[in-house]
Amino acid sequence: MSSPIVQAGSEAEVTLQRACEHLLSLQSGAGWWKAELQTNVTMDAEDMLLREFLGIRRADETARSANWIRTQQRPDGTWTNFHDGPPDLSTTIEAYWALKLAGDDPQAPHMRIAAEHIRSEGGLEKARVFTHVWMALFGLWPWERVPALPPEIVLLPSWVPLNVYDFACWARQTVVALAVLLTYRPSHDLGFDLEELHGEQPWSMPAPTSKRGAWLARLDWVLRAYERHPIKPLRAFALSRAESWIVRRQEADGSWGGIQPPWVYSLMALKMRGYPLDHPLMRRGIEGIDTFMIEEGESRRLEACQGPVWDTALAMIALCDGGLSAGDAPIEKAAEWLVGEEVAIVGDWAVRRPGLPPGGWAFEFANDNYPDIDDTAEVVLALLRSDQPPGSPGRAAIDRAVRWVEGMQSANGGWGAFDADNTRTLVREMPFLDFGEVIDEPSADVTAHVIEMFAALGLSDRECAQRGVRWLLDHQEPGGSWYGRWGVNHIYGTGAVVPALVEAGVEREHAAIRRAVRWLYEHQNQDGGWGEDPRSYDEQAWIGRGPSTASQTAWALLALHAAGEDTDALWRGVDWLVATQRPDGNWDEPQYTGTGFPSYYYINYHLYRLSFPIMALGRCLRSRAG
Repeated sequence: MSSPIVQAGSEAEVTLQRACEHLLSLQSGAGWWKAELQTNVTMDAEDMLLREFLGIRRADETARSANWIRTQQRPDGTWTNFHDGPPDLSTTIEAYWALKLAGDDPQAPHMRIAAEHIRSEGGLEKARVFTHVWMALFGLWPWERVPALPPEIVLLPSWVPLNVYDFACWARQTVVALAVLLTYRPSHDLGFDLEELHGEQPWSMPAPTSKRGAWLARLDWVLRAYERHPIKPLRAFALSRAESWIVRRQEADGSWGGIQPPWVYSLMALKMRGYPLDHPLMRRGIEGIDTFMIEEGESRRLEACQGPVWDTALAMIALCDGGLSAGDAPIEKAAEWLVGEEVAIVGDWAVRRPGLPPGGWAFEFANDNYPDIDDTAEVVLALLRSDQPPGSPGRAAIDRAVRWVEGMQSANGGWGAFDADNTRTLVREMPFLDFGEVIDEPSADVTAHVIEMFAALGLSDRECAQRGVRWLLDHQEPGGSWYGRWGVNHIYGTGAVVPALVEAGVEREHAAIRRAVRWLYEHQNQDGGWGEDPRSYDEQAWIGRGPSTASQTAWALLALHAAGEDTDALWRGVDWLVATQRPDGNWDEPQYTGTGFPSYYYINYHLYRLSFPIMALGRCLRSRAG
């Protein structure tokens, strides 16, 4: 009688082949891959409000966006930030408001139940600051109840606390644009109000939770007083400097950083600075947003970001794990496209690393101001799977990337995503910033990808790589996992770190590797797969727990494979992937396994459910055959 592992292996090979064929079918003629990055309906609500503010909102577009928002409402009347997540008050407020703007009757059942929930949770008074800012823009909330953010912040030198370079790049661009917008305090009349959403208790400023927070609250009081009587020449100079700062950072596709928040606030800020809609900057920005729209039947939704470089690098690695080689046309075409996407200009990262020559890759089609270390490491790993001989453009790009990544190491030995030593935690406690991470600390997942890159290049003995390995070993969680900053969560972190450590020369019997393996086995689901709910960022009970997903099962298998495991538990994970594959070769995965801001903002990367299972199946089957 043959073993179940052998039987599963035959089916797994068919599963792998179907998955590879499906992934190949998604490649563009130019060589790249790009799948949807699905988020929550605040993107669509704020897009409608942006168009209203700019005076370009169209009834047909509004109707299609509203159709999408309605499909995402849950039976209890709320909207959430990820699949099957808890209700989110601010997201529900913004969704309700957008539907009212679209013409939905507040007395309609779906609107009444949403309003009842909002009031039961404290109403508009309990919304986050950014929702209050949007409301103030339309005269629905007093500007006096929005924390101060003076444009003079752009004048602070980089060594002064709370200067703009203390913020992560995504927050930095948002803060500068908002500082301009808040100076003018516009109030666009909608012709209706949101009185039905007020709670029973009056609004009050949230109480500080630390001594530093109390100090910043007092600073906010001082800045509010200054806002009433600013030094006029200084204010004019700061606004001019902020305007120039914003203008210089618009990307070729019209975006700012390739992401929604700074994009929409920058457009509104420039409008307040007198830029007409037909100005090239404004026109390019507005037209660029349309390229981030997904039109589907009678609805449409906005992608907060697009990640073709990331998707392409992961797809290349996956297909090579699945059996393709350097000479195959899809790999050659993808490698050629990636080489052409190298970032060759100096960006904000140079504030902390002056003199470091540029190199590396960004996440998006166009984001030359903000290449990132995570994408760069994965692109190098992908290019190493293709034919990039010495002296070729691809090899030269790899060499520049390695030099840049090495120079971007933080002082503690780890790597953040976009900046080096972006670790001043004071900014997290500013009263204005109550939504999402605002600094770019070194993380286990990014550091792991860098270490894996160095190992693939035969550079594990470099001092920077050794410091990175020590950082990873020092940051293992007590239970044996690693925290995942950019993916949910401990399964993602562990799935990245274990392969990197092993490739870098850490023995599979090392205590850290054994603890990680044990943790993964302890958190395997009864069905054989792995899953982790985004609530694990807030509640320990969810760490490593959640419905099995294709991407998270693959991450666990990649770690177990790297650790040298060949157990029934591992093959049960393979069996789960085999059993849940769709006929077209893909997997269903409504769960959000990507992380934008831990605890606040999550992403469903639609290609994760395909690329990572191919990697895992390819590596596990190759080891079994060997």
